[in-house]
Amino acid sequence: LNRCGKSCRLRWLNYLRPDIKRGNISEDEEDLIMRLHNLLGNR
Repeated sequence: LNRCGKSCRLRWLNYLRPDIKRGNISEDEEDLIMRLHNLLGNR
């Protein structure tokens, strides 16, 4: 595969980084999302 630098960077940022959390979100994370959405709304 011949990938350009931009596509390699995007793949790293979105899929390959070891610090990306995978799986379901916790209840605490869901509560935070809801509170921030109520505060900030849709943007």
